[in-house]
Amino acid sequence: MIRLLVVDDAPFIREIVRHALRGSQIEIVGEAEDGHEAVAMAHKLRPDVVLMDIVLPGKSGIDATREVLAVNPAIRVVAFSTNDHETVVMKAIDAGCSSFIVKPFQAAELVAAIEQAAQIKIA
Repeated sequence: MIRLLVVDDAPFIREIVRHALRGSQIEIVGEAEDGHEAVAMAHKLRPDVVLMDIVLPGKSGIDATREVLAVNPAIRVVAFSTNDHETVVMKAIDAGCSSFIVKPFQAAELVAAIEQAAQIKIA
């Protein structure tokens, strides 16, 4: 079972993620609404993967990703956003995100991205 922390400020997006992951081998262990909460929950819950929205109130998903990985580089981060502009994607990858999903997404695409991220090992 893959332990997942979902980070998005929109409750309906978190609900869509919960629905998309039903029946998968992915367990949502927590949900955060902003970047500060994401960092705190990632440290406390130690998920395998964090699904991180890029645009968050308070602290961006990019900054939150850097902080999460600075403390625990074993956590994998999958970025997701409605903005798939090349500079946004590159900032996410440079911050340490394993992959990038564009909203809206298909359930199978989401599950595959999380599963693939969970399999990535630190070199």
